[in-house]
Amino acid sequence: MKLADCDVLILPGYAGSETAHWQARWAERISTGQIVAQDDWHHPDAAAWRARIVTAVTQATRPVMLIAHSLGVVAAVQAAPDFPAGVVRGALLVAFPDVERTPDLPASVTAFAPVPRDPLPFPSLVVASRNDPYCSYDRAEDFAYSWGAVVVDAGESGHINVASGHGPWPEGLMRLAGFLKNL
Repeated sequence: MKLADCDVLILPGYAGSETAHWQARWAERISTGQIVAQDDWHHPDAAAWRARIVTAVTQATRPVMLIAHSLGVVAAVQAAPDFPAGVVRGALLVAFPDVERTPDLPASVTAFAPVPRDPLPFPSLVVASRNDPYCSYDRAEDFAYSWGAVVVDAGESGHINVASGHGPWPEGLMRLAGFLKNL
């Protein structure tokens, strides 16, 4: 499968993806990509975020590829049971945040708990860092396996965002290309 053959839905996390974030850059670079906007990036509402993602998937005119980061991963996993069957062909899930166990998260973020552990109805690739401040590698790996996802060990990459030095994140594009090749 090629990106040009898909509607690429980009799902940012808490606070959205600033201009320098790899998701914002990819949205500009991928001709079929679009960021699924939320009403309030800084005060997320779990039900509203899920509904917005389901609407975007339902309105897609081609097969869908999801590219989620942080809280966008949790919202995508929670929304998955409501997607029309067979529309989502794959998902790149980056820097899953442990909304169940990470201390000091805003209440609007922890309101996304619990995180489902049911297998996802589409192939997925979870990219996890060994030193992500929002989730231990072991916990991310555990969730990924419950979802039936392939896990990519990103080493010590922080939260895989601008603050951790991941602006354009070319390694992520390479991972995405390899993943798409196998769909």
